Amino acid sequence: MLEQGLGAAQIAAVLILLQRGAEEAYSARNTKALLAAGGHEVGADYYPVVAITHLAWIAAVFLLIAPTAPIIWPLAIVYLLLQVVRYWVIASLGRYWTHRVITLPEAPVVRVGPYRYLRHPNYAVTIAETCLLPLVFGAVAVAVIFGCIWSAVLYYKILIEDRALAERRGGQG
Repeated sequence: MLEQGLGAAQIAAVLILLQRGAEEAYSARNTKALLAAGGHEVGADYYPVVAITHLAWIAAVFLLIAPTAPIIWPLAIVYLLLQVVRYWVIASLGRYWTHRVITLPEAPVVRVGPYRYLRHPNYAVTIAETCLLPLVFGAVAVAVIFGCIWSAVLYYKILIEDRALAERRGGQG
C-alpha cells in the first residue's frame, strides 16, 4: 500500500502520533509531580494495554487506510472540533491530567469544564475520536473494530479509576 505514496490518512496518523507524544510528555511531567506530592499509581500493570491500544489504532489508520482514500470533509471538521473538547478536558484537569491513574488523597475531584456534564469526558472523547477519524476516510471496519477494542479497554480503565476515586467521591466510585 505504501508504494502508492502517503495520503491524508497517513499524514493524519503522523500528526496524531506527534500530538500524543507531546501529550505523553505533559502526562509524564504531571505524573512525576503528583507522585512527588504523595500520590500513588493505581492499575500500573494495565497502563501498557492502554498505550498499546492507542498505538495500534494510530498504526491502523496509517497502514490500513489507502493513501488514495477520499476525505469526508464534514466528518473531518467534526474530528477537528473534537480536538477542542480534548484540550478542554486536559485544561480542566490541569496538573491532575495524566495517562495513568494517579490518585492524590487530598486532591479535589474535578467537577469543572466537561466534568460538570460527564464523569469521564476524556474517555468519551477517545471513543469518539477512535470511531470518527477512520470514518473521515471511509474506513468503517477500522472504526468499528477499534471502537469495540477501545470500549473494552476503557471500560476496565474506568473501573480502575472509579475504585481509586471512590473515597474522594464519598464512596460513590
